Amino acid sequence: MDSSPIPTEPSPDVIIAGCGPTGAVLAAELRLHGVRVLVLEQETEPASFVRIVGLHIRSLELMAMRGLLDRLLAHGRQRPAGGFFAAIPAPPPRDLDSAHAYLLGIPQPVIVRLLEEHAAGLGAEVRHGRAVAGFEQDDEGVTVELADGERLQARYLVGCDGARSTVRKLSGIGFPGEPSRTETLMGEMAVAAPPAEIAAKVTELGERHRPFWLRPVGEGVHSVVVPAAGVADRAEPPTLDDFRQQLRAVAGTDFGVHSPRWLSRFGDATRLAERYRTGRVLLAGDAAHIHPPTGGQGLNLGIQDAFNLGWKLAARIRGWAPEPLLDTYQAERRPVAEEVLDNTRAQMALSSPEPGSRAVRRLLTELMGFDEVNRHLIGKITAIDLRYDFGDGPDLQGRRLRDIDVKQGRLYDRLHHGRGLLLDRTERLTAGGWSDRVDHLADPTAALDVPALLLRPDGHVAWVGDDQRDLDDHLARWFGEPAASPLR
Repeated sequence: MDSSPIPTEPSPDVIIAGCGPTGAVLAAELRLHGVRVLVLEQETEPASFVRIVGLHIRSLELMAMRGLLDRLLAHGRQRPAGGFFAAIPAPPPRDLDSAHAYLLGIPQPVIVRLLEEHAAGLGAEVRHGRAVAGFEQDDEGVTVELADGERLQARYLVGCDGARSTVRKLSGIGFPGEPSRTETLMGEMAVAAPPAEIAAKVTELGERHRPFWLRPVGEGVHSVVVPAAGVADRAEPPTLDDFRQQLRAVAGTDFGVHSPRWLSRFGDATRLAERYRTGRVLLAGDAAHIHPPTGGQGLNLGIQDAFNLGWKLAARIRGWAPEPLLDTYQAERRPVAEEVLDNTRAQMALSSPEPGSRAVRRLLTELMGFDEVNRHLIGKITAIDLRYDFGDGPDLQGRRLRDIDVKQGRLYDRLHHGRGLLLDRTERLTAGGWSDRVDHLADPTAALDVPALLLRPDGHVAWVGDDQRDLDDHLARWFGEPAASPLR
């Protein structure tokens, strides 16, 4: 009898709890760098309701960087990038500096499926019906216990398991903020009433009852938002009859709503994790921050967390990360979440029917007639104006770079593999000993107004200039020690 040991699969480097958009994107980003990933999703089946979610400009750019955008566009519906802030009607600003200056509405089950397929296609293992029940960590790794008693080991655990995150609770990370004070019904459904009647009633009631709207989203379907104050049972998902009841209470008619696509209920709870990491356990997405859905920022904030974290965690596991690199995840992303929480607080205040809030809303509506104001607020909502604090340097440093024309196509087409990129118009710089982590594109025709720049894998500008020694310092800051001495 053969007594040789039975081969066993190597333990994953990273276990991710939750396979929503944040978890799936993080898994894919880690796999681009050869990190072994196991994703545990407690749900066995996709959500039965078909909620439409929106991808904002920055998220669309990130999807384009990884070659995913065309796949998503085939399943989504584009709409102009205007009227996001507090649902104040406003046209798209004129100077949105992006090749993807629109909102993409896409069914949530579809984007979850496409992103999970992308992660699995890169080699991530996804197990459904598996829930994290506990974990222990030490200096070497994390031992994760599942609800069925199975124990798994990994070097890191990332909680992408939503607002009620088990990982966050077990880690002891505080989640301070404000509890929900108001409840709102939100859904998409067909409406039998004539458009003119709907528009007149929304105009009549919009000032006195907020949040309240009926907006066409195409094919005879409307997005419906109405206060949930008269719906008593918060533990149960809302029904179409709940919407009819609340519409009649507010508007005197239910507009003949029928055939719902999806129905949901949300509150205005606003919370932010005290920290995004404790030892070998990290948080991303709704596990780290929750806020009302006004402005449609939650999904996008989580996806952008994953793009920021993925390459940094991979660098730590692959052994080339500078010591502080993983800490920059919290340093960069937590302030972004703080700003999002603040702007959603402001938007919710503008939705109040109180006279003072209505007066401020009228004033802001007037101010948004100025393109600069409109542009500023859209830039805040869509994250295209985000600038990470990298210290002293040109204004472009720390910002994302738009998709531009380069040799043989577009810049984002050169970023599909999740590596850094030296974009060099001088044709005399080099990535040297970092060439295993950073690609080099020498292109004097690139549509830039700077001599050269260094892009991180998440598309943010890490350096601007034309001096090789200064470049080497920044390469070491973001990409660790060179594999060999850089060429001079």
